[in-house]
Amino acid sequence: MSTQESPLRAPTADPESPVVHPLGSRARVLLTSVFGPYAQDDEYGSRAMNPMELYQNQVTREQGPFSLRMFHRTWGLTLIQHNIRAPSTLLDFPTRERFVRELGSHHYDVVGISSIIVNVGKVREMCRLVREHSPDSRIVVGGHVAAIPGLETMIDADFVVKGDGVRWFREFLGEPADQPVHHPPIPSSFSFRVMGLPAPRGGGDASATIIPSVGCPMGCNFCTTSAFFGGKGSVVNFFESGAELFEIMCRSEASLGVSSFFIMDENFLLQRKRALELLELMKAHGKSWALYVFSSANALGKYEMRELVELGVNWVWLGLESSQSSYGKLRGADLRALTRELQGHGIHVLGSTIIGLEHHTPENIEDEISDAVAHDVDCHQFMLYTPVPGTPLHREMAEQGRLLEDVDLADTHGQYKLNFRHAALSRDASKELLDGAFRRDYESNGPSLYRIARTMLQGWRRYRNDPDPRVRERVARNAGQLRTVQGATLWAMERYLRRANREVSDRIRALRLEVRRELGVLSWLAQGLLGPLLLWTSRREARRHPRGRPLEPRTFVDRRNWTEPVA
Repeated sequence: MSTQESPLRAPTADPESPVVHPLGSRARVLLTSVFGPYAQDDEYGSRAMNPMELYQNQVTREQGPFSLRMFHRTWGLTLIQHNIRAPSTLLDFPTRERFVRELGSHHYDVVGISSIIVNVGKVREMCRLVREHSPDSRIVVGGHVAAIPGLETMIDADFVVKGDGVRWFREFLGEPADQPVHHPPIPSSFSFRVMGLPAPRGGGDASATIIPSVGCPMGCNFCTTSAFFGGKGSVVNFFESGAELFEIMCRSEASLGVSSFFIMDENFLLQRKRALELLELMKAHGKSWALYVFSSANALGKYEMRELVELGVNWVWLGLESSQSSYGKLRGADLRALTRELQGHGIHVLGSTIIGLEHHTPENIEDEISDAVAHDVDCHQFMLYTPVPGTPLHREMAEQGRLLEDVDLADTHGQYKLNFRHAALSRDASKELLDGAFRRDYESNGPSLYRIARTMLQGWRRYRNDPDPRVRERVARNAGQLRTVQGATLWAMERYLRRANREVSDRIRALRLEVRRELGVLSWLAQGLLGPLLLWTSRREARRHPRGRPLEPRTFVDRRNWTEPVA
């Protein structure tokens, strides 16, 4: 680090506390994500297959023109900006040139850079650029990149912050660290594209991100989130009650015009009391919101299916690891039956399966992939078992001498090749298995867009006459999509796959006709009029980008407590 000769002083006796900046809350702060382009090979270590596939919900690239595409704001930086008093700028998804221009246009006393591990090369370059164009600025680096052991020797930063960035920045700026956290409206799922076309308002309702807590109580040994915030059982709860969440969601609804919420909590449903308090308030105020949640099978088991439906749970991100894995969150769960039950109630399942676990061999891995595919979830993400820096698994494998020394950090994300010596699987074989799993899921189950429509229809059939008007309203919104855009996508997918995969094409046709019978003449018109356009754009997209086009988010610039005239 470069804090030597610093006039900064420690605010408390706590050795873990940061020093206080001499200007306190008068310091001018730039908060920025790493520069693009993303999901492309470049000189700074970005990769064509990098976690933008995960972080931007691009989990279906093997589906080509039917791959889902959307973006979410960098919510950690947004949360920090709205919880400090200092004049600040949030620069989200900048280009390298835009970042340099921002440094030159305004004087910043502090530059905070957030990144995931794979983009450490871009972090290094951004630190260099700050030293060149704003040499008086203090550089603070955080996000999951801070988990890299010895990061301070790799980059020229003044501070490397691991964990809760809100608290750290408050202490650094001499502000009360324990004051309540303010949750701003955070837009998500924007710039949605599918079949070569931008969808209106993100493919239905635009969404907002809600952050009840950070960390994870489950403590899986490979989990970066759990390790980053203190390990198993360590969770930073920003909002303890359902009433607090309800107020935040109401504000987001009013300011962003949303009815859907991504709940960025690693296991939101574990706190049953908070969830049910939120449900009672939703009932009392007639809120028909849709929630996208992460969960474990054990957490879902704490609820009746009726409670999940009334709570508005519309998507569940669910781990589908092998029954032979040792993870307690799966113990005693019939995941295939659970998946079918959720889908039967109109709840979409995004399944996540890990390949390359310790017990995997060339003899059993194919069967385990087949078992995962057989769950037929709405969207399936496959990841490699990866010892990521900062996790217990990484420390364990380092002690065993199993980490491969010639693997770049840019490839340490679980979506490329194994980065350790596996007892039975080679590095190259892991890549073939990973790509093959995505391909097999697509060929067996069809496009996720088809599966999503199928779950929508099941929910509509079951709940269209429900006594709860909130439930009826929510499934009616889904039915509206089925009548229009979703029905048209079925028409296009059926014909696109007619020669390549007749079995899946026939299943899509059957669903399309069911939608037409259930939802009437408008569905028939949409399929006939919009369907051919989507078929044409899909074929064009497949010619241009056979495995799905990586998208670039636009740059966002948000200024708060700002008094200087903006150029």
